[in-house]
Amino acid sequence: MCEVKLKFFGYLSDLSEEVPTVLSATTPTQIRSKLAIKFPKLASELHSPSLLLAVNKIIVNWDEPLEDGDEVAFLPPVTGG
Repeated sequence: MCEVKLKFFGYLSDLSEEVPTVLSATTPTQIRSKLAIKFPKLASELHSPSLLLAVNKIIVNWDEPLEDGDEVAFLPPVTGG
């Protein structure tokens, strides 16, 4: 398993205040599954179809293989005017 850094943006940052900043996982899907155990509300929000996922600042899908030291960012939709 790889140690990856987690970043949450927008309203997800409020839901992730107690989430560790580093987690062991091989894919983003595995991260979401692990978070569901202790942080079910956050994990539920991570299932949103409008959520974007980035690994090392590149948008990827949930099956993306992770490597040690990767930064995984969860990006909810942004509105503004």
